Amino acid sequence: MKAPSKQAFVPFVSVANMMKIVLHLGVERMMADLVQEIEDDFRRWGAFDKTPRVASHSDVGVIELMPTSDGETYGFKYVNGHPSNMKKGLQTVTAFGLLADVQTGYPILLSEMTILTALRTAATSAMAAKWLAPKGARVMALIGNGAQAEFQALAFKAICGIEEVRLFDIDPAATGKCVTNLQGRGITLTPCQSPQEAIEGAQIITTVTADKQYATILTDNMVGAGVHINGVGGDCPGKTELHRDILLRSSIFVEYPPQTRVEGEIQQLASDHPVTELWQVITGAVAGRTSSSQVTLFDSVGFAIEDFAALRYIHGKLAETGMFEQLDMIADPDEPRDLFGMILRSA
Repeated sequence: MKAPSKQAFVPFVSVANMMKIVLHLGVERMMADLVQEIEDDFRRWGAFDKTPRVASHSDVGVIELMPTSDGETYGFKYVNGHPSNMKKGLQTVTAFGLLADVQTGYPILLSEMTILTALRTAATSAMAAKWLAPKGARVMALIGNGAQAEFQALAFKAICGIEEVRLFDIDPAATGKCVTNLQGRGITLTPCQSPQEAIEGAQIITTVTADKQYATILTDNMVGAGVHINGVGGDCPGKTELHRDILLRSSIFVEYPPQTRVEGEIQQLASDHPVTELWQVITGAVAGRTSSSQVTLFDSVGFAIEDFAALRYIHGKLAETGMFEQLDMIADPDEPRDLFGMILRSA
């Protein structure tokens, strides 16, 4: 049996190697790099195939595929969301992703994406705030201190210059975990006893809770003029964090309306309620924040182009870091038509 050809091998970034990459490059550098990659892809929005994620819902969670292509490279992410997993000692969100060459259909990268999704979600949040938050914002309220919290805090520090993060979670242990992990990172950390206390003095409010239900994390009377809201936790049908009245007085920015209207905070509104696509702000086609009193809301649900950008970024770092394995993943017979013969000759 001949040795597999180079095309039979696919670079694979395991969880262990992804952690090494993060530590090697540094979290804040990766956040800045990912923002640049995602912005670059948003600027060429028209080049991509776009479709809402393909979701399989159950009474305990959701399993989704998120595909896209720019005509040269195809990518997809597999991701789940199971809020009750935490009670079992499991992650509520896990993911992996793949890139392939459109010309041949051959995979060119397979990667873990549980960690990478946390990084790209936070980078996308901070990217949106860079365009939408009030100038000079230095204080952020972070409501929900679970697995995504530290990534959000560091992304907003690196991209937006946030200096203080005011933390609240219904579980004080989650806040304590977050404080411990962020110590020495150059951020003032203020644990709070309620959402109301957390948003005092904050110019940016980030909600990133996990319960799969219609929830009211923020009520209308809690949100003053001029703030930017980063709504991350509401990301599937039947799951929201903000009172409807907040939406009605906010300028709402989204990734891909056909997906966000089903999954985001705006599922609470009429299907024709006006929203602005974030890529239009980044390209300069549409204004973002237009006044100091404006309430802006980034209704973030996550979109495939962001994952595509993150996977391309990791693929581009393989030569620099060397932190990957080669998987013998593609059957490669001597004669392309003789797949069965390849099996026989392997004995």
